[in-house]
Amino acid sequence: MTATTLPSTATVAPRWQRVALTLLALVFLDQALAFSTWWPTPGVLPDARLSSEFVGLWLLLLALVAWRGALTPRALHWVAVAYTALVVGRYADVTVPSLFGRQINLYWDGAQIPRFLWVTLREGQWWIAVGAVLGVALLLWALYRLLRAAIALVAREAVPYALRARWTWLVTVVAVALSVANWAGVRATWPYVSKPVIPVYARQAALLATAFSDSGVARALPPSKALDAALALPPGEALGALHGRDVFLMFLESYGAVAYDNARAAPAMTAVRERFAADLAAGGWQVASGFVGAPTFGGASDLSHLSLLSGMDLANPLRHDLLLTTGRPTLLTLFRAAGYRTYGFYPALFWEWPERAYYGFDVFIEGRDVDYRGPPLGYWKIPDQVSLAWFEHTHPGRDGAPPRFVFFPTITNHFPFSPVPPYQPDWQRLLTAQPFDEADAARAQAERVHWLDMMPAYLRMLEYKFRWLGDWLRRPQPREAVFVLLGDHQPTGNISGEGASWDVPIHIVTRDPALLARFEAQGFTPGLNPPRTKLGNMDELTGMLLQAFRAEPPR
Repeated sequence: MTATTLPSTATVAPRWQRVALTLLALVFLDQALAFSTWWPTPGVLPDARLSSEFVGLWLLLLALVAWRGALTPRALHWVAVAYTALVVGRYADVTVPSLFGRQINLYWDGAQIPRFLWVTLREGQWWIAVGAVLGVALLLWALYRLLRAAIALVAREAVPYALRARWTWLVTVVAVALSVANWAGVRATWPYVSKPVIPVYARQAALLATAFSDSGVARALPPSKALDAALALPPGEALGALHGRDVFLMFLESYGAVAYDNARAAPAMTAVRERFAADLAAGGWQVASGFVGAPTFGGASDLSHLSLLSGMDLANPLRHDLLLTTGRPTLLTLFRAAGYRTYGFYPALFWEWPERAYYGFDVFIEGRDVDYRGPPLGYWKIPDQVSLAWFEHTHPGRDGAPPRFVFFPTITNHFPFSPVPPYQPDWQRLLTAQPFDEADAARAQAERVHWLDMMPAYLRMLEYKFRWLGDWLRRPQPREAVFVLLGDHQPTGNISGEGASWDVPIHIVTRDPALLARFEAQGFTPGLNPPRTKLGNMDELTGMLLQAFRAEPPR
């Protein structure tokens, strides 16, 4: 195809109008890759900085027009497609850290985001889901068309002028110098040049390439020394200090150090902890607490789950996904070898989860298995209090039965933290067709998400969590148990704030003072208010648990 000037009525428009439209197109193309996030929303705001990829586009257009005399339609199409991809990457790069407190990760988020959207939309009418998909497609098409028109205008009007006017060469050289310095990491350019997008794609490409390399997998997965050492012991010795007690490993969704650190959260949570401490004391329980570093922030709870179960640092999501393809042992392997019956209790799941094959639970329970006959409350339908009541009714611990290892990731206090379910003091009623009073259920269902200030709902959700947990632990237990209660990650960035710690609280609850003393010897603090220091990371907590659970060596 020969190079031709793209037809446009702009060529016969008044000169001032052509100049104004061209300047507008230049600003639009720059801002399409230089915008910043409208924290804490998914929206964006214009940013006065220069985009280095926009400078790259300008150089490309200069070269193409100087070489061919004009931009061909085919070249225009592919340049616009590439620029659209850069805009999408820029949006993900600036909004994901704002909402989830971590960088975009294509390997992980590529599967998680569609699943989250499906869960969100599955309860609505089919046309809502179809409309949402079509809306996204229409938005991308409209973005492409706008970018294509702006690039065509710049190539037709601005580039030929720049090739003729020598003074524009100096502007181009300065822009290129600033961009190169920015790519080289010169901090002095940061107020003037926005963060480039191409390195984001380059990192994702490198990550995906590792996933499909056998040698890359081998390098990515380190050994789990603490777990391997425990598996080498006789089963009765590795977990001998438990004396056959049930173990409940409960991840408390979005329970982060913000509950202690944040100026708005701390006063409310002080009262919540005091009530929970009173409930524990009434049930004859003792507790020791601390903080550990989570491998994720604001989402991707599986990274924390499997970091603890495997004893590996899975802060890199690639490691998590690679681990699922192996036969590496976990805490479940150890407990099963010691005669425990292992339960994976996931009431949040209402879809097929093939990855559970790696975990190897003796009994796997998901939301579709739970006989919940009450009204759906929120995105996740089943309140955690109901889930625990149903589990203990359906899979109770009985004398003479194998001890239970129950892995229970709770879900109710998940983003967006609304609606908060009603608390029900009558645990038997939770198993009926009307678990809550009609007025209480209607009030919860009518609750709306306050997207610009989620903190009040988050705090009410934590109050709900510790209220039903405390009430449960006040009740007579069917058999002796140890509860490990810990957060999976901090809540989303719009609650925890920018630059927040990744630490999460952990509470060991038991009636055995000797067992608790073993945790205290490792740095845990009696009570629910430990000093604000970190005991270690989530994968190191695996070794702490195993050290406490191991029987005393014979003297």
